[in-house]
Amino acid sequence: MRGTTVAATVYDTNLDKNPANFQPLTPLGFLERAASVHPDRTAIIHGPLRRSYRDFYARSRQLASALARRGVGRGDTVSVMLPNTPAMLECHYGVPMAGAVLNTLNTRLDAKVIAFSLEHSEAKVLITDREFSATVKEALELTSARPLVIDYDDPEFTGPGERLGSQEYEDLLAEGDPDFSWSPPQDEWDAITLNYTSGTTGDPKGVVYHHRGAYLLAMGNILTAGMRQHPVYLWTLPMFHCNGWCFPWSLSIVAGTHVCLRAVRARPMYDALADHGVTHLCGAPIVMSTLLNAPASEQRSLPHTVTFMTAAAPPPEAVLAAMKTAGFDVTHLYGLTEVYGPAVVNEWHREWDDLDPGEYAAKKARQGVRYPVLEALDVLDPETMLPVPADGRTLGEVMFRGNVVMKGYLKNPAGTAKAFEGGWFHSGDLGVKYPDGYVQLKDRSKDIIISGGENISSIEVEDALYKHPAIQAAAVVAMPDEKWGETPCAFVEVKPGQSVSPEDIVAWCRQHLASYKCPRTVIFTELPKTSTGKIQKFQLREMARAYRGGA
Repeated sequence: MRGTTVAATVYDTNLDKNPANFQPLTPLGFLERAASVHPDRTAIIHGPLRRSYRDFYARSRQLASALARRGVGRGDTVSVMLPNTPAMLECHYGVPMAGAVLNTLNTRLDAKVIAFSLEHSEAKVLITDREFSATVKEALELTSARPLVIDYDDPEFTGPGERLGSQEYEDLLAEGDPDFSWSPPQDEWDAITLNYTSGTTGDPKGVVYHHRGAYLLAMGNILTAGMRQHPVYLWTLPMFHCNGWCFPWSLSIVAGTHVCLRAVRARPMYDALADHGVTHLCGAPIVMSTLLNAPASEQRSLPHTVTFMTAAAPPPEAVLAAMKTAGFDVTHLYGLTEVYGPAVVNEWHREWDDLDPGEYAAKKARQGVRYPVLEALDVLDPETMLPVPADGRTLGEVMFRGNVVMKGYLKNPAGTAKAFEGGWFHSGDLGVKYPDGYVQLKDRSKDIIISGGENISSIEVEDALYKHPAIQAAAVVAMPDEKWGETPCAFVEVKPGQSVSPEDIVAWCRQHLASYKCPRTVIFTELPKTSTGKIQKFQLREMARAYRGGA
């Protein structure tokens, strides 16, 4: 208990920490070991490029050296606007090897949000892919931040785009020393990355990860995914999302091969799966839909069963059956940016395979139990902070506690304190707990919509709708979608005497929001309200489900 003095024992005398028996945990050492033990093993595949672990480690050290020579060090932010490319992998090692903090920007966001992130994080360097030059150029015009801009000109990108900085990424690396003597963090609590996540307000929150948590979650992935030596991992999950669930660091533990993809498309995915012998991949339901709905001409037979780890809404039984037929073994995960990505797994029991279809589907729908590296997961009453009955019916808030929970929100002490109130991380997700300890989500108290693995704030979309001159009232909820898992559905009341079409409203939203945040469906109706005028979103969710079912 706090304040309690612990009496010293013989085990506390002359048995102190020293450099020989205590080193701060960091995932950076995984790459050093892989390069030492498996130097010629292929670490990265990108188009015709094949890069060994020896070269991967050397280039990461070059990046760290070049940044250090530019004055980048502990506590400095290096932002990157990159797709799943070799440079993105190198940044996951090279930036923290310089002591700095890596901020991976969501490449799908609009210029306004990117500008906020650059300014809020006090970015000292920005490494940006030419594909996103239009958005980044606008963002730099909107912010007072003046980072050193480095362009990344990926040979695999043939589309339009201009260079914005004074130097290209390869030229920056050429300044660095491949034998750079980098130092691990002095404290494993030091920040390693910064990830911005959408909240229920307009400004994102900066989630700070530490070296200890990244080390542990990377290890947890290996255990949960059943990765043996030299797996081949296909990058369908964006590395900007929770640092790719920490898999950039996980693969080095087992000297695995990263197969990079700039974009999720059926043909290149099937080609990579078949040609490179991919064993593992991660992604939102949209990735499964893309694979299953691909034309027969784009599909390839798989040489072995491929492990597919998915998050967000649990896949429907029909999708799971189709994935199994196609050669995939699907594992359902759950987590949040604040817990380094996935920290909960629907750990399957073999005896459940023999359940009847209804019971089987019910088991599959659950989010699951904690990762081995997460100390505690529970469903608590947020008022009393006591566990709810494990009856599968009583609602509570899903909460986390352990070493794979974020340090907190950058420059947001009030938000951090609220998130950690009572000694637990409050997820904001409502769920139930079953007698066997498995957790299942039932609702999202923050009204976050998860579409294609991306969080969308319903309030942010509503704010855009309310700015339309013809809209009197609006509310946005999640509508089930086979392809994206969920999509925003807008319920709109039009002002008397005004006229507007669904197409007009969607076009309006595209002017004010990133495209993936825009409503896919617009329904004109009088919004159901309580006696005090509060919109009853639970009724709108039912209406959205019914509308979808009849569509």
